[in-house]
Amino acid sequence: MKRNHNHRVPRATDKSLSFTVREECGLLDFVMKCLDGISRNKAKSILTKGGALVDGRVQTHHEFRVLPGSVVNISRQPRPKSDNSQHYRIVYEDRWIVVVDKEPGVLSMGVGAGSLNMKNLLDKHFVDTRQRCTAHVVHRLDCRTSGLMVYAKSSEVQQDMTADWRATVTDRRYVALVEGVMEQTEGRVESYLKDTKRMVVISSPTDNGGKFAVTTWRLMEQGKQHAMLELKLLTGRKNQIRVHMADIHHPVVGDGKYGSQDDPGSRMCLHAFKLAIKHPVTGEEMAWETPIPPYFYRRMR
Repeated sequence: MKRNHNHRVPRATDKSLSFTVREECGLLDFVMKCLDGISRNKAKSILTKGGALVDGRVQTHHEFRVLPGSVVNISRQPRPKSDNSQHYRIVYEDRWIVVVDKEPGVLSMGVGAGSLNMKNLLDKHFVDTRQRCTAHVVHRLDCRTSGLMVYAKSSEVQQDMTADWRATVTDRRYVALVEGVMEQTEGRVESYLKDTKRMVVISSPTDNGGKFAVTTWRLMEQGKQHAMLELKLLTGRKNQIRVHMADIHHPVVGDGKYGSQDDPGSRMCLHAFKLAIKHPVTGEEMAWETPIPPYFYRRMR
């Protein structure tokens, strides 16, 4: 059961404790409050060894801001060195597929030797867990985008999933931080998207030889300079959300390629938070969601 950090702390023999954040503060201070009586140096040691997970992700920075409603899991035991949770988190796995929550900065598949990519990370996971399989890309996310992805464990399952992608994926939604003030609370964007030799996708309201694309959006929260939107893909085209948001003059924050003037650095403010599929082997309807990155809320202020 989740505990308020003001409640009595269980015995130190517990391997992991879970707390719900009530007031915004720095992660180091939060850990010290939760583990009442622990020294500052011991709290720092817990963070350094990866013993704090915020909403399922390892956080090691002492000043990382934890926000109300977030869940923090604290363990005094160091995390295994083979744990790749700084790059991804497995949210579902069976003998045929694996679903991951990817961090920004990780490619969907390898491009050149030594690139940090999910396929290589998953292949290492399979070796570590003694599975005789490799990861097969089913769909992609931009390197600077985070969120849910599904990989097949064999080429046969991959082919089954990609042969009729629209039947496989029953729902795919994103949350994005975009620039400006929205004039409406919801909308729909339709256009033809065509890739160019300059590696830029161009959009046209009429057929330009590209592929027809449809994105719907809903306003979740409006700030003074940014808006948080929930977006649903009715088609799956390259850079679709990024181009469609630029079309309506509200580019995704951090997307300088398509007109954003606000650069948050290492990431683009786009997160694939919901994925629903029909299982390629069992036929079961399955769905997963991940929390909205707290960074998005901090940018709203």
